[in-house]
This record gives sequence, C-alpha cells and structure tokens, in this order.
Amino acid sequence: MTVHPLVRVKTLTKSYGHKVVLKRIDLDVLEGEVVALIGPSGSGKSTLLRCMNRLEGQDSGCVLVAGEPVGYTLRDGELHEVSDKLLSFQRRSIGMVFQGFNLFQHMTVLENIMEGPTLVLKQPRAEVEREARRLLDLVGLRDRADHYPAQLSGGQQQRIAIARALAMKPRVMLFDEPTSALDPELVGDVLEVMRTLAREGMTMIVVTHEIGFAREVCDRVIFMADGEIVEQGPPGEVLLDPKHDRTREFLRRLL
Repeated sequence: MTVHPLVRVKTLTKSYGHKVVLKRIDLDVLEGEVVALIGPSGSGKSTLLRCMNRLEGQDSGCVLVAGEPVGYTLRDGELHEVSDKLLSFQRRSIGMVFQGFNLFQHMTVLENIMEGPTLVLKQPRAEVEREARRLLDLVGLRDRADHYPAQLSGGQQQRIAIARALAMKPRVMLFDEPTSALDPELVGDVLEVMRTLAREGMTMIVVTHEIGFAREVCDRVIFMADGEIVEQGPPGEVLLDPKHDRTREFLRRLL
C-alpha cells in the first residue's frame, strides 16, 4: 500500500534580496510523524516553517498539505496564487505556534481560544465553548479560563497559544522554537503538552534547540545549515552518531 505524506515540500527556494535562505528543499512528513528541525541561527529553519503555511512566499517550489498546494490552486496543470480568503481557508489544516504568544490581550483566555472557530469556522458558540474548555483541560489550565493574558506567566500563555491553534482542528502543527522566550523553569510544562500531542498522534514539525525533547519524542531529526538539509534520520542516529562534520560541530557546541 502506498503511503502518501501529509506534508510535502517540493524544491522550495526562498531568497531575501541576494541572500538565498532556502535552497531547493525537499521534505516529506507522514501523518502522525513528529519531526524536529535543528541547526544554527540563520540556517533557514523558521523560514521553512513560515513557507509551509504561506506566512512567507517562496520564490519557487511548493508546499502541499493533504495533497493540496498551500497558497496556490492548480488549474490547467499550473499553480495560481489564491486570494487571501481562500488562503485563510487552506490554513485551517495548519496550526502554528510562535516564539511569542500572539494572544489577544483584550480577550480572556477562553475568548482567545474560541475566536477562530467562532469567526472563521462559523461553529455554534456552545459547541466551541465545550471544545475550548476541553482544550484548557488538555493544557492544564482549566482554572484560567476567565483570566487575561497579562495575568498569566509566559509558559501559561504559550500553552494557551497551543490550545488556540488546536481549536481550529488542524491536520498538522508547526512549532517555531516555542520555548525559546520562556524562563527555564517554565519550559517543562510546554514540552509536556507537546509530548501529549505526540502521544495522541498529532503530526508536528518543531523548530527547536531542546535536544532532549527531540531525542525522546521525535520520530525524525533534520539538521539544517545554510538553507539546506544536511542530515536527517532517527534521533538516535542524528543526535548520537551524526555522519556529517557540520552536524557534529553544531551538537558539540550545543551539548
């Protein structure tokens, strides 16, 4: 039986002026797979993630989620850019969690989580609230439903950001260094939520420097440098027995 990837990146390139950030990236991610992207700053990891949900437009190549091109529609064998409205529809299958929490400060925690399903998905408010409270249970913050973001710690805000992304029922979750802005003592709670998602079978692509998380939770680790995938494989191979000098040097400095 042929297994089709849930996420497929095909010969993706991206430049900022004369600086090439991504160099013909090819990447497939299977449904239920948890993939870590590691590498030095400026290697293209975050840009790759942002291209996956069209927060950044690529120069060439394409990203497909569940077989559908993101940011484009296929007509007569050619890709054509879609409207902002259709792009928003396409993004429903892609959840993203950023370094910053990007919560609406004037809304309560519960209102933040309910905003997308209510306004974008047009779901009944009572149904949305039930799901929002279930997600608050999932991230361990049910008692914070009526709080405002400013009343929460950074780690709590990030867990709410994860719940808000999950409320849209995405097929894949993208995490862009979700713990990098947190104090060390707050990192563990966020990673535990991500471990729970992995156990439940959520497809995740995670840009991270949390090597312990990558080793314990991820199915595959991808090392990037200078806009290219240098090495990839199971965590036990890439992290413990890397084949490339660039990977070994990066891990030596990190560990």
